[in-house]
Amino acid sequence: MDTSNAPTFFVGGNDAAVQTWGDYCIDLTDTDMYNELTTDDFTLYDEEGRAVSVGYCYESFGIIVNLTLLDEAGYSLDDINNFDTLKAVADDIHARADELGFDAFTSSGMDDSSSWRFTGHLANMPLYYESVDDGWTDTPAEITGAYLDNFKQIWDLYLEDSAYDASTLATGGYDAEAEFLEGSAVFYQNGTWEYSALSKVYSNDEMAMIPIYIGVDGEENSGLASGTENCWAVNAYASEENQQATLDFMYWLITSEEGTAMMAAEFGEIPYKQAAENENVFFQYANQYIEEGKYTVDWAFNYTPNVDEWRASLVAAMNQYDTGGDWSNVETAFVAGWAQQYAAANE
Repeated sequence: MDTSNAPTFFVGGNDAAVQTWGDYCIDLTDTDMYNELTTDDFTLYDEEGRAVSVGYCYESFGIIVNLTLLDEAGYSLDDINNFDTLKAVADDIHARADELGFDAFTSSGMDDSSSWRFTGHLANMPLYYESVDDGWTDTPAEITGAYLDNFKQIWDLYLEDSAYDASTLATGGYDAEAEFLEGSAVFYQNGTWEYSALSKVYSNDEMAMIPIYIGVDGEENSGLASGTENCWAVNAYASEENQQATLDFMYWLITSEEGTAMMAAEFGEIPYKQAAENENVFFQYANQYIEEGKYTVDWAFNYTPNVDEWRASLVAAMNQYDTGGDWSNVETAFVAGWAQQYAAANE
């Protein structure tokens, strides 16, 4: 990266990457590309306030909804705007599952192919609200787990309002995507990347994505959890000529008809003024929430120290809980496990 013929164009993924590679990044604040951004939610800044790495695309996750089944159950999206209303609808659907022919939630399998949805994306919810309260700008050495009661109640809802025995979720063999595709459940926690598979069966007016509601005050004003680890940076060690050529290329990508069409096809939603229209209905919901002035739930899980080890411990504790164990084991894995992994990562 610091050779005389250095790569000019590279990706800085998250705040940790900024700490490692920030000195290799030029400040993008005064560039034409930066001025085309529609939001700074996906821009990485260093301690001096320089825009050192700028998101070129983003993803969102939440709860995917089968609108046809929701309607058959007698509800619409307008009936759900917080945890209490989500629970009321889900509880009723689950109670009438035999009559309706479908249940509320897909399975919450905890094998490696699925557990990331819960120890990553679902766990992001309590992490996000704690990060807002405490003003995280870097990975904290310790967390409090202030919202773990909220984490428990949404996890309990997933477990109780589905057709699957919670004690069997650790064994693997569940396929929540297939369950949703075959119409066996109304709700399926996942992200915008699921559109490709689901759109082969469902049209855009048959699907929606709503926020993951966990019961915090004011969550009626929340949008989807949106973020990225795909951020452009330009190497400060490259020649000025190569830096400018790279900036020109970046600008072309996000303003030209050919460039924006390619970006939409290959990367999905891009946060730029001249972005090509995206057919992915889940991004349309993400943008709708933003346009309505609702707050974006940032990806606080990007702060997780030794992420694989931390999540593995959380999986084990959640599996123990699912088979009748105490929730305190989850709290220990969440909070004490964070401190342990932070210490291991910074020893």
